[in-house]
Amino acid sequence: MINKNQEILAFIEEQKPNIIKDWQELVELEGSTLEKPKVEKTISKFQSWLEAEGFTCKVIDVGEQTAGTLIGMLGEERAGKPILFSGHLDTVYPEGTFEKEFQIVDGKAFGPGVLDMKGGLIIALYVVKALRVLGYEETPIKFIVSGDEENGHQLSKGDDLFVEEAKNCLFGLNMETGRIDNKLCIGRKGVINALITVTGVGSHAGNDFESGRNAITEMAHKVLLLHDLTDLEAGTTVNPGVIAGGTVINATPASCTLKVDVRYKSLDAAEKVVNEIKNICKKTYIEGTSTEVKIIEALKSFETNDKVEKLLGFIQTIAAETNHVTGSVYLGGGSDAAYVGIAGTPAICSIGVLGQWNHTQEEYAVVQSMFDRISLVTTVVLNQKTF
Repeated sequence: MINKNQEILAFIEEQKPNIIKDWQELVELEGSTLEKPKVEKTISKFQSWLEAEGFTCKVIDVGEQTAGTLIGMLGEERAGKPILFSGHLDTVYPEGTFEKEFQIVDGKAFGPGVLDMKGGLIIALYVVKALRVLGYEETPIKFIVSGDEENGHQLSKGDDLFVEEAKNCLFGLNMETGRIDNKLCIGRKGVINALITVTGVGSHAGNDFESGRNAITEMAHKVLLLHDLTDLEAGTTVNPGVIAGGTVINATPASCTLKVDVRYKSLDAAEKVVNEIKNICKKTYIEGTSTEVKIIEALKSFETNDKVEKLLGFIQTIAAETNHVTGSVYLGGGSDAAYVGIAGTPAICSIGVLGQWNHTQEEYAVVQSMFDRISLVTTVVLNQKTF
């Protein structure tokens, strides 16, 4: 194994003030997914940092309502397949949500997107800087940085672009939130949202009860059947999460809506559960009502396979020899690692900065883990020939 641990640690020690400064600057460039101009500004800043390291960059438009996707390539003329770093620069927080945009308290960094996932992209940036200092020129390095991951690319073609750009890479490192237990993610469930609408007939509950066709009652027949589609052994969960219907207590409700969250492990499982949902919604229990179902695919599943297991073993071997101990985990939430896998490129997810409480104002990242992961990932790239 190529072990340049001392040189890497010396580089990190020298660069610590710059690492924190750039992390802070990126976090303070706020922007949730649909705040398009703000996310575009964040992407532009990250693009300028990549270009300063010698990358050739372009931002590809993927939709009218969201920021584009940044593609960066370093050393395209080099032999071998590119090593891919991927991530996103949008957050779930609208600008101004946090009273303090960035702060470090007792070794923990706080702020919008500090963990999910601007910290991970700072790690990738400083891995590139470390590799340049070490004279690494063996393979191309590629970045795919999305501007609309947090809503699952529902309003764009960002997912299709991800698949296309992730093809023919040696392996991918998705710099998503690192687990506080230091485990690497080797699989994630896909996410489907089902929006179900029952239309009935409104009437006065006292004077004209028999003319009514109760949309809530019709939905009630369906809710338990939908819930029963959960198959824990297969890894499929179906959660009726939000229901709304009716206007006043003395009127038969003419409409009822239900939002359902579905998680699944494989594309075959996704197809199966979608068909089952549609079949449940086809059946009418109260004559005169009708049911419409809309299926929205938020994020596809990141499936574990032999190539992913091989990549995990490769990283774990390096981690053991450089005093970075990692295990593995399969997670329920989706990420863009799914599209790297669909492209045929083996990927590991959650290799970013460690922390907890994503999507809350308590979100934090462990500062030391930023430095540890720069060291680990730099060593992984240096040893790519043994993969």
